[in-house]
Amino acid sequence: QVQLVESGGGLVQPGGSLRLSCAPSGFTFSSHGMGWFRQVPGKERDIVAAINYNGDSTYYVDSVKGRFTISRDNSKYMVYLQMNSLKPEDTAVYYCARHVGTYYKPSQNTYDYWGQGTQVTVSS
Repeated sequence: QVQLVESGGGLVQPGGSLRLSCAPSGFTFSSHGMGWFRQVPGKERDIVAAINYNGDSTYYVDSVKGRFTISRDNSKYMVYLQMNSLKPEDTAVYYCARHVGTYYKPSQNTYDYWGQGTQVTVSS
């Protein structure tokens, strides 16, 4: 069955860096776009970044442009989110998700499988 397993979250000081990893399994990874979302208590889950099936097209929400980088390695079945210059407002649970098709869209309704989430806390 389809599974997405995130790792790499934790506590980091403002200005620091973290790299989140997502290990998909149970489907043909190179046939799907992938996305990273985040959610804070009481708010909706919002997209952070997305990448198409072969990695040559990416999307970022404005608040993370220039600080976060999404990438994928289809040979290793891995998706990454490199997060630099972290701010307290980046604190959230981060989720990896599979897009229904080969590309991506910002709407979470176009993602059909989700990981369990990993907590990222940015605090001094």
